[in-house]
Amino acid sequence: MRLTVLGCSGSVGGPSVACSGYLLTVPDQQPVLLDCGPGVFGELQKYVDPNDVAVALSHLHADHCMDLPAMLVWRRYAPTPAVGRAPMWGPPGAAQRIGAGSSEYAGDIDDISDTFDSQDWVEGKPVELGGMTLVPTKMDHPPETYGVRVTGPEGQTLVYSGDTGACDQLIEMASDADVFLCEASWTHAPDERPPHLHLSGIEAGEAAAKARVKHLALTHIPPWTSTDDIVAEARSVYSGPITVVAPGQIIDVTSTVVA
Repeated sequence: MRLTVLGCSGSVGGPSVACSGYLLTVPDQQPVLLDCGPGVFGELQKYVDPNDVAVALSHLHADHCMDLPAMLVWRRYAPTPAVGRAPMWGPPGAAQRIGAGSSEYAGDIDDISDTFDSQDWVEGKPVELGGMTLVPTKMDHPPETYGVRVTGPEGQTLVYSGDTGACDQLIEMASDADVFLCEASWTHAPDERPPHLHLSGIEAGEAAAKARVKHLALTHIPPWTSTDDIVAEARSVYSGPITVVAPGQIIDVTSTVVA
């Protein structure tokens, strides 16, 4: 099971860095695009034909989904149009949200059912996609937001936090994960940050330690936040290996190592 980082900038795009988007692949299976924020669709084209991918969305904030209207254009109008509809899993209302972004008329919603087969996550209910098993868990973040535990064909596990504040369900979802792809959007100043929104470096590290994950891969660091400070915070509470993901980075997820 392979994770390719397409974009990892938090909240907004950064210099030469797209917003959240990750490509999950298993040999000889349909690729899965996990989130599709601004800039991600262009990066996706470096690796796969956009006609071939399934889509999974953690939530409907623009920085996680608003490059999907570009995929609609590709799948509808490229010289070789897509055959059939792409599976799309996400929170309730995903089709309407993407349709609103795609419509050329203010207040209208583009009917995307010709292109996407949109299905709603049900918390705790496994979804088989691309040779992997995805299990969604509600996180502490507005609007309705899901983290996802992904199990590969050999039992290897990747857990994606999505966006979230510190919560017990994050630790439970990440339990013993081989790779924990976890957001860390700001430094630790609880009295200066709104609750129920994002993690600090300390909170991401604490979640990794409590969940006993094998490798912490930090993501969703906004351009205005110090990456060095986030890493220092995480290292102060988590003793395992830490990576700050970068565009184009490939992580081969196994039950013992991260390459």
